[in-house]
Amino acid sequence: MVSPILLFLSVLATFASAQAANTTIRYMPFGDSITEIVCWRAKLWKKLQSTEWASVNFVGSGKTEHNCKDTKYDRDNEGHSGFLAIDIANKNLLEGWLKTNPADVVTMHLGTNDIVQQNKPVTDIITAFTKLVDTMRTSNPKMKIVVAQIIPIGIGSYNIQIQALNRAIVPWAAGLNTLSGLWTSTQDSTALVT
Repeated sequence: MVSPILLFLSVLATFASAQAANTTIRYMPFGDSITEIVCWRAKLWKKLQSTEWASVNFVGSGKTEHNCKDTKYDRDNEGHSGFLAIDIANKNLLEGWLKTNPADVVTMHLGTNDIVQQNKPVTDIITAFTKLVDTMRTSNPKMKIVVAQIIPIGIGSYNIQIQALNRAIVPWAAGLNTLSGLWTSTQDSTALVT
C-alpha cells in the first residue's frame, strides 16, 4: 500500500509550490490499480482537510471507492487498473483525460503493469514517462508533478526490473527539471509493502 504519510508530505509540498492566492487546487491522482482501488486517496483527502488545502478538488474520470472505510472523500481520480504507461502514452489517453479534467498537481504511479504484464524494458517505460510529462506540461505549463517510484512486488523476478526502473526515475526527473526549468518531484515508495 502507498504510505499515506509519505504521499501526503510530497503532495503537501507540491501544493505549497502550486497554490496561487485564493484558488482551489485541482489535483489528479493518476496511475494504475494502486491509484484506482487502494484507499490512500481517502487517507490523503482526510489529512488535507485539516490543512490550508482543505478545498483541494480531486479530478479525474474515475470515482472508484472499493470498500475504503471512510467513503466521505473526493473520489475523483485517473486510476486505471491494468493499464500500461507505454499504452497510455502511445494512445495519447492522458491528453483527453486532462482536457476533460484539468489539473494543477498530478501524482503519477505507473510502470508496474509494464513490467509485470509485458516485461517492457526500463528505457521504454522512461520514454513513455517523458511523453506523459510532456502531455501534462502542454496541458498546464505550471503543473506540479510527483512521480512515484514503483512499489516492490514479492513474486517472481519482477523486483529486479522494478529496482532498475526506480533507479532510473530519479535522474530522469532531475533531468526534466534541469532541461525545462520546471518542477517535477519523485516519491520513493520502495520501502513500502503492497
